[in-house]
Amino acid sequence: MQILKSSKCFDGEVRFYEHDSLTTKAKMRFSVFLPLQATPPASCMIWLSGLTCTEENFMLKAGAQKYLADKNIMLICPDTSPRGLNLPHEHEEDDFGSGAGFYLSATTPAYRDHYDMYNYINHELYDLIIDKFMRSTAPKISICGHSMGGHGALVIGLKNPDKYYKISAFSPIVNPSQCPWGQKAFTGYLGNDIEEWKKWDATELIKSGCQHPRQIVIEQGTADPFFEKQLLTANFAEACKDYEQNLQVNYHAGYDHSYWFIASFIGQHIW
Repeated sequence: MQILKSSKCFDGEVRFYEHDSLTTKAKMRFSVFLPLQATPPASCMIWLSGLTCTEENFMLKAGAQKYLADKNIMLICPDTSPRGLNLPHEHEEDDFGSGAGFYLSATTPAYRDHYDMYNYINHELYDLIIDKFMRSTAPKISICGHSMGGHGALVIGLKNPDKYYKISAFSPIVNPSQCPWGQKAFTGYLGNDIEEWKKWDATELIKSGCQHPRQIVIEQGTADPFFEKQLLTANFAEACKDYEQNLQVNYHAGYDHSYWFIASFIGQHIW
């Protein structure tokens, strides 16, 4: 790993890294906040960002460092897709390809060799956290995200309930096989088999029997312009009720899809 830059923050340190990923076969970047303590961090929060974002957005805009420092919790924010490639249609639109990896394992010929964000997060980055930062055989790692990243947090957490202490999300895409963003991405990354789409859809995972032992928490603004057509929060809530997954959805009047919304409630997601 190469440190690109670092800055002191709340007596801890914010760092930006780059490394060669074996999973994506590309250079990947991530940012970390390391609280200043005599011992390694007690736990870690993985944050997955949304469409068009990089490893910088949450670190710069959410205001989470003070909460993390107080509780001796590390934060790691990976980029949202591989970079430095020139795959078909990769850079044409902001909801597919570069900056829009959707945290799945692509199977289409154009993308399967590089767009494996699921295994990058769940294995390569997860192991890196333990080996390089926490140095613990029994880590307490939670996963959270926003929008596309909220989708990623729910899917990764539900698929691996033994690895993630807590799952939470802000304005997540909870039923991507039923919304335009998800349908476009899934077609490009997975092809046209709807059954394959369901493996990367949090609502469908709940219906298939996936569960997490702890309560899942979602924050959703009612003034979010994507609430009704893209996020489909009610679909996930209904599935959780039907299949007895403990879920808390907090609706917030007047809040939109922006980082102002995230900054307002992020303190409640530092576990």
